[in-house]
Amino acid sequence: MRPLHNPAVQAVLAWMIATWLRFCFATIRWTRENEHLAEEVWAQGGGVLVAFWHCRGPISAASWPQDRATPSKALVSLSRDGQFMTRAIGHLGFPAIRGSSAKKGDGAGERGGAIAVREILRQLKVGGVALSPDGPRGPANQMGQGLPVMAKLSGAPVLMLGISCYPAFRLNTWDRNILPRPFGRGAIVWDRVDYPKGADPEQVALDWTARLNAVEARADAITGLT
Repeated sequence: MRPLHNPAVQAVLAWMIATWLRFCFATIRWTRENEHLAEEVWAQGGGVLVAFWHCRGPISAASWPQDRATPSKALVSLSRDGQFMTRAIGHLGFPAIRGSSAKKGDGAGERGGAIAVREILRQLKVGGVALSPDGPRGPANQMGQGLPVMAKLSGAPVLMLGISCYPAFRLNTWDRNILPRPFGRGAIVWDRVDYPKGADPEQVALDWTARLNAVEARADAITGLT
């Protein structure tokens, strides 16, 4: 068994990661752009989809002030590594919705995905759902049709989140995942989109990929992250 798959090891590491993130979030000097777009959605209440690329997952919680933002859950894969992430984000105040990372044709994975879709749609009637539209397997920074379809079915607005910090650790993962260092610079950049009536989900995914890449690039430009 890989150490990270041991429940006891998971519990300790998840607590340590969450504690480290809270410390970094408190000491980073944050710059925020277009936060009024998020504030307007929070003030309206109801459902909202929050999208950020997979590599920014560990730092995404810094964007969501739980004292005034829409109560939200996070979509996390059904993998064993996903179980670790469920523990970590739970310490940060975000319950998980477990979804499937299996490829099409895996019956168990498709059933898990269908269950996740139903739970997402229920959650979007009352609150937010945070997700990485290129996760959990990539390719990095390329959006599939899942997010557009969820926006179409639910009618919920989508907040695009670009978030960055510098200096940061780059992990040796498929997406070069980022972990922050304390006392650095941080940036949170927002954009808002709604599903266009009558649009094709595949084309919407292409358009939204460009917009999500744009807010991430802007956040990186503010912090100096390369």
